[in-house]
Parts: sequence; C-alpha cells; structure tokens
Amino acid sequence: MIPSTATGAVVEFICRSRLRDFPAEALEIAKRCIIDGLGVMLAGSTQDAGRILSEHVRGSDPRTEATVFGPGPFRTGSASAALVNGTAGHALDWDDTQLATSADRIFGLLTHPTIPPLVAAMALGEPRRVSGARFLEAFLTGFEVECKIAEAIHPDHYKKGFHSSGTVGTFGAGVAAAKLLGLDATATAHMLAIAASSASGIRVSFGSMTKPLHVGRAAQNGVTAAELAGRGLTGGKDALDPPWGFFQTFSHGSGFDPERIIPVLGQPHTIVSPGVSIKPYPCGVLGHPTMDAMRRLVIAHDVKPEHIKAIRVRAGSNILNPLRYAIATNELEAKFCPAFMVSAIALRRKAGIHEFNDEFVQSAPVQALMRKVERVLDPVIEAKGWEKIRSTVEVDLLDGRTLVEHADERYRGGPDLPFTRDELYDKWSDCASLVLGKAAVDEAFELVDGIEALPDITTLTRVLGSPA
Repeated sequence: MIPSTATGAVVEFICRSRLRDFPAEALEIAKRCIIDGLGVMLAGSTQDAGRILSEHVRGSDPRTEATVFGPGPFRTGSASAALVNGTAGHALDWDDTQLATSADRIFGLLTHPTIPPLVAAMALGEPRRVSGARFLEAFLTGFEVECKIAEAIHPDHYKKGFHSSGTVGTFGAGVAAAKLLGLDATATAHMLAIAASSASGIRVSFGSMTKPLHVGRAAQNGVTAAELAGRGLTGGKDALDPPWGFFQTFSHGSGFDPERIIPVLGQPHTIVSPGVSIKPYPCGVLGHPTMDAMRRLVIAHDVKPEHIKAIRVRAGSNILNPLRYAIATNELEAKFCPAFMVSAIALRRKAGIHEFNDEFVQSAPVQALMRKVERVLDPVIEAKGWEKIRSTVEVDLLDGRTLVEHADERYRGGPDLPFTRDELYDKWSDCASLVLGKAAVDEAFELVDGIEALPDITTLTRVLGSPA
C-alpha cells in the first residue's frame, strides 16, 4: 500500500532501501561523487573555515569516536566530526551539484547533495567499522531522499532566501545516519521530525565562511537527529507534511504537492536521472559555463591580458543575482564574482585552488582586469527562462576587434559532459595532495573505486587520516 503522506513515504523508502535496489549505474556514479567529495573535503580542511571549526571542536568535544580529516587529523564525537568535515567539504564551494527535473527551478540546480550524507556516514560508519557495502547503502539512501526533498519543496524556499544545501542537506545526513544506526520506522519518523526542526541556512551568508558552515551544521544536525531518535527522543507526527511540517513552513506557506515526492522516491534515482554535476572550478557553479567560454575564447585567439580593453558578461538575472559581487576583495567573494572568474581565466587560462586565494584575488593585475569587466543583464537571455545557465562573453581588444563566445548550456562534469576517469583523478589529486602524500592519494582513489567490496570502512578512513 502506498503511504498517504510524504513523511510516511520517506520513512517507508528509508527502511526498505537496500544496496541491491540501486542500479549498477547508481553505484558507479556514487563512487565518483564520494571520491570527489572526499577530495574537496581534504582541500577544504586547509582553508580558514576548516581550521576554525577544527580548533573549536578540538577544544570542546573530547570524545574519540570519529576522525576529523585534514593536515592535523584528530578524533572527536561523531556529530562534531560531521560538523568539521561537512564544513570543510563545502569550504571551497567545489562540491557537486544536483540537477533539477522541473523548469520552475532557478538555473536548473537544487543542492550540493554529496557532502551531508557522505560525512555523516563516515562519522558513524568509522566507529562501527561497517562494511563498504553498508556505507554505500547509507550514502545512496541519504542522497536519494535529500534530492527528492529538494525537488519537492516549493521553489520559493530558495528564491526567498533559504540555502537548500543547508536546510535539505540535514535530511541527507539524517537518513544516512539512520541507516547505519539501524533505526526502525518509528525512530526514523522521529529522526525526520528532529531534522526538520534543526534545518537551517540563509543565503545572506553566500561569500562568507558561514555558507560552508550551513553544510557542516546540516551534517552535524542530521547525525544528532538520528542519534537522539535512536535513544528515544520524539518529534511531531508527519513532520514533512502540511500544515506545519517542513514543506509548508520552509516555503513561506506557498503550498506543497505530495505527488512531487510520494511516487518518485527511487523512481528513478536522482543520482542517475537527472543526475549530478561534478564541478571543474572551486566557485559558484553558475559561473562555470561562462568560465569555460572565456577559456575557449582566450585559447582560440591567443588573447593576452594586455590585449584586453573591456569584457562583458551577458547573462540572465538567475546568474547575475546570486553571483552578486561586482569586484571581489577576497577569495570568498571571488567565488560569487563573474569579474574575477573571467579575469582569472584571462590571466592564467585556468582557475583552481591556486587562483581562488586572497593573494591572487588581491593582486594588482587581477584587481585592474576586474575593473574592465561589465555585468550585463541580457534581455534575450532573460526571456528564455531560468531553468538553464545561459551566458555570453564579449571581449573588446585594443586592436579594435570584439571576440564573442557563447557558453555551453550543458554542465562540464555533468551527465552530458562527464569527467573522464583521468579528469576525476586529476581533481582528486589536486585536492587531496594538499593533505596526503602521493601513495595515500593513489591508495584512497583505488579503495573508493572498489568500496562495495571493503569489509571494513576504516581501511579507507585510516588512509584519509594519514597526512603527508
């Protein structure tokens, strides 16, 4: 019998979900998401946000259940480890993105889905020495529920200021945790209620360290929700459903259609369709097609920075509003600054972790070139709608020519233009090498590739916790 409420449907899906229910393609994509997530987590641990959270937790939670990964790894309580690792995982804004199925979603994206269920599963899987198969089952179940909740909630949730990776991510973490704790249906329903009451994150903090903290809190709150429910803490009935549940209250009363979630859990699995995009650049994904267009332009025409008179980035408000900084003054603002994105490409023909740092952002050549960039709200692009990321780059040269390059609407790293295995390894290596030695970088990559066969997940966590 099909449950009549969203909460009931989600609980039923969580409790019956088994690794064998996921198609082989889902398992392969999940492994790509996991290695990418672990890479950006390790790289993010070297950032100020990761350092601050590590210092905070090291001094406040003396438990030794799970590992906080980074240059100085240490053990702490599971929820605290999820907080630090989750914050690190989003610190660079380099973690993957969920593609939307509905045209009413701004720029066709929803959440950064991997980090919350990943770090929650690590925080509870490590002390329990679960198998790689159980770990993967928990991750995939959390990923699916998180993504389907993101699809089901009214678009006003994001439009009016909530950061869905923080709010909805709480459920991804809570579900993964519930699977590893073996919660029954009653406790799982209470977990959802506790998670719903803990969900948080608002977009005013984009461009600051609090944005990645939203994801860290989502992971921490999800683990805590599952642990408390497992101990018997109760929550309200039907916590996802109207009139006072998550979908209604977190959408400013805009309404909720249960058909957007009840019949579609696992039908299909979101990780397969519409899929997930692994990010080539450590910044807001809305700027990635523009950056690729700029890179094609400067390489094709051998454009040097000193040749450039002016640059125009033409886009719709779905890009220009979130990428809100006209001039970046630090690396965090640079992640949401089109002028920096195209300037970095013009100056170095790439934009990775070595470009997204304060020293480069604040350098004289970057600051000078950013002031030649104009953001233009293009009425033709705007009229095409918000469900795609569309933009055009125009570069005026000192010799009088104007070069034009249109962005590809497909996502590089997404289902239509996926990373090759070599590209995935290169990103993983660039990130993980900031913390791990070469042998550990290679070993961890291979362990994740065969994670479903691991008898004990600590085989992987030991490698990740062995800094160079």
